[in-house]
Amino acid sequence: MSLAKMDAGSSLLAKLTLLLLVLALAWDATDLDLAVMRHIGTATGFPLRNEALWSLWLHDRGKQMAVFLLLVLCVMVGWPIGPWKRVSRPARLASVLAVLISTLAISVVKRYSLTSCPWDLQDFGGVASYVSHWAWGVEDGGRARCFPSGHASAALGFMSATLPFLTASDQRLQRLGAFLLLLVLAVGLVFGAAQTLRGAHYPSHTLWTAFICWLSGGLVFQGLQSRPWRRPAALGRDKGR
Repeated sequence: MSLAKMDAGSSLLAKLTLLLLVLALAWDATDLDLAVMRHIGTATGFPLRNEALWSLWLHDRGKQMAVFLLLVLCVMVGWPIGPWKRVSRPARLASVLAVLISTLAISVVKRYSLTSCPWDLQDFGGVASYVSHWAWGVEDGGRARCFPSGHASAALGFMSATLPFLTASDQRLQRLGAFLLLLVLAVGLVFGAAQTLRGAHYPSHTLWTAFICWLSGGLVFQGLQSRPWRRPAALGRDKGR
């Protein structure tokens, strides 16, 4: 990757990272998480928890589609089609690894989170008390491991897959990258909203998932693209594949 492309990619990563961070912090500052869930849920739970649209199609089928798309991206590292032919193999590989790392980052944070899901709260028929995800080390009496949103990351993790286009020198590829990024964000918000309506996650969980996925995936992509041991000869042979 040229210095110009690296600088452009770093600037884009920084700007969107800041935007997502500001959005997540601003939402947290409103303290609306619990208010939203109380508007959706009842003392006996969440009416939409087991509805087919939310639990089957937008949750189960959504995860299956994410796995399928990831497999497609893996295949296209070696056998690209369409606009992916105009992206170098190292960039294709870096984007796939970035997607994997970003989703893994969400899993790691969830593994150590003490925050329980909304449907575990006493307000909705559970046993947990509401504790902000900022109250580190404070248990809420529930099952924990709910923050951030693993399901939203099934879509938002693919933000990193747009970076080869967003950092390209060709403006047409940049526009394609911007379109794909907006599409991924939209699907991620739909996935996150579905889980909120089911009582599985607070709205803030989706916002923080977007921030973590973009930051971790972007850093991996930039790091792999700028690694000093890449041989110029190898890059020359791979160009345009």
